[in-house]
Amino acid sequence: QEQLVQSGGGSVQTGGSLTLSCAASGPTARTLAMAWFRQAPGKEREFVAGISDSATAVFYADSVKGRFDISRIKGENTASLQMNSLKPEDTALYFCAMRFPTVHRNPLKYDSWGQGTRVTVSS
Repeated sequence: QEQLVQSGGGSVQTGGSLTLSCAASGPTARTLAMAWFRQAPGKEREFVAGISDSATAVFYADSVKGRFDISRIKGENTASLQMNSLKPEDTALYFCAMRFPTVHRNPLKYDSWGQGTRVTVSS
């Protein structure tokens, strides 16, 4: 099982930007798809964005498409989530996750998780 360490996040006003990073350690991290999920208070964990191990395929939730950008360098163990034009409804605890072989939008399909990073967007 891979170990994931998250960094970034914080508090911004509506329209601001934040960047989240996720660094994975372990022998197979380079072969795993990476994804970001978020969970707001009282709500279920939801898919935000995902990227394949080769970084050739990316996926976004409709709610963040055009505002968020997921990236990773092929063959490396770090993925980032650039969040622009943030809205109050983006406020949540954000998690990175990894799985083999492909991105999946169901959080139950992931085995490895980061510790969570809080993002707060004020109006």
